[in-house]
Amino acid sequence: MARPCVWDELVGQRTVAERLRAAVTADAVTHAYLLVGPPGSGKKTAARALACALVCDDGGCGACPTCYRVKKGFHPDVRIVSPEGAAGYLVEQVRDIIHDAHLAAVEATRKIYIIEAADAFNESAANAFLKTLEEPPDHVVMILLANGYDAVLPTIASRCQIVRLRRIPPSLAVDVLRERSGASEEDALAALAASGGVVARALDFVRSQSKREARRELLGVLKDLPAMDAADVLASARRVLEAVRAPLAEIKERHGAELAERKEFGGPLAALEQRQKREMTAREREAVLEVIDMTASWLRDCLAMAEGTPEVVANRDVSDAMDEVAAVLTAGAAVRALDAVAEARRRISYNVSPQLAVEAMLFDVREVLSCPR
Repeated sequence: MARPCVWDELVGQRTVAERLRAAVTADAVTHAYLLVGPPGSGKKTAARALACALVCDDGGCGACPTCYRVKKGFHPDVRIVSPEGAAGYLVEQVRDIIHDAHLAAVEATRKIYIIEAADAFNESAANAFLKTLEEPPDHVVMILLANGYDAVLPTIASRCQIVRLRRIPPSLAVDVLRERSGASEEDALAALAASGGVVARALDFVRSQSKREARRELLGVLKDLPAMDAADVLASARRVLEAVRAPLAEIKERHGAELAERKEFGGPLAALEQRQKREMTAREREAVLEVIDMTASWLRDCLAMAEGTPEVVANRDVSDAMDEVAAVLTAGAAVRALDAVAEARRRISYNVSPQLAVEAMLFDVREVLSCPR
């Protein structure tokens, strides 16, 4: 039986894991990779596994202090980079990466840069990065991540070896979530529906009592939405957002523990504090997107019940509460309501206030459900 290792954490991507692992074993790792796959496919997990394999003395055992620090995000030779500008990467940020890349590694023989959202490079930032991306120092490996190949500038993509990750089949995602969390099939389905199908987010959902409470709050609002007046909708939007933001207190507590741990290991705290700040911003946005994901899954379930296909319902624990809506909902009405949800997602991507985006979505969905023909 093979020993457990970091590649075991890459769910549903056996071909990718074997390819990257073989490259490490053969000392044939290229200077730059572009990992492409839909949200939830495991791009960041694959990147961290590759980083562990490159800096760990045991090829990525997953259990040593080195692998632990890589996975936690504070190994000094593994840097995770995300866009700092509202519209993407800044030229100044790229120059900082280039400068840092030419410095010697602190502990390992290599330095690894995991660069998120590779589609967020504008032409100016890309032009500043191209020479280093094409010919980085010998000890540097760049791992870029993107949801889609076509969204990445050709000048960036052409300088990388492309690794494509596939969408994880829902049945596999359910099995993995149940295995890792001990959740029932019903709870696993609900968690995946609330998390856009992303296993890592669903695992957080299952383990968080406050996230489950937020889901109950939202689904209760959706059930009562047709009977609400304008004031009720506004008050409900506030309650829902307060509920989905409550788990952020858990993140702040974890950040405090990470800072204490970093102090114990030694080294500067500025980079970790900056990463934590970016994570908190991302988690706040993620919390709002969970409202949108849960609303979309609830509407799809209502439509499935209306069309006589209850076997595909994800929110099975509240199926009884959807009967009234399903009894009168038409396919056309469901499409209009889902369009309103998609519009809320677009508004969030354009940095519209989460409060306004959720209020507008609930008003639009209420209008459809009030006359669901």
